[in-house]
Amino acid sequence: MNLSGAAIVVSASAIGAGLSMIAGIGPGIGQGYAAGKGTEMVGKRPRLQSSIIRTMFLGQAVAQTTGIYAMIIALVLMFANPLIRLL
Repeated sequence: MNLSGAAIVVSASAIGAGLSMIAGIGPGIGQGYAAGKGTEMVGKRPRLQSSIIRTMFLGQAVAQTTGIYAMIIALVLMFANPLIRLL
């Protein structure tokens, strides 16, 4: 493969890394919604605060995994690209 092929692989990897980071939008919106509903329920039922907050944090941790996976994919594509070995 020549130099232009290598440039295509590197530029496509950069575009793929950027597109994978779009997956960070979903967890951000979901966690904001969960935090808003959690504070709303604590305001309605203050005596259940510990269980509401615990459940909210568990849901946010599960929602965050999508963003973490997207970040790992972006980092692999940018710094440990397996496609460069094929050149």
